[in-house]
Amino acid sequence: MTTMTAEPAPAPDLPLPLARPKPAPRCKVCVALDRQRSEAQAAGDYSKVSECNVEIRAHRSPHRRRQL
Repeated sequence: MTTMTAEPAPAPDLPLPLARPKPAPRCKVCVALDRQRSEAQAAGDYSKVSECNVEIRAHRSPHRRRQL
């Protein structure tokens, strides 16, 4: 009978998390998302913090294009 030894797989190479996005200046939607993100972080709801970050990044894109 052959004995097989299992070697552990190498650890995955994960990227660093993205920086916290800044809301677009004077944008009511971005300000509201930023407020929701702060409240979620204070409550320990990091899933909601991540969702707000995604929404701010997606919403900021049109504002950035106008500024260029």
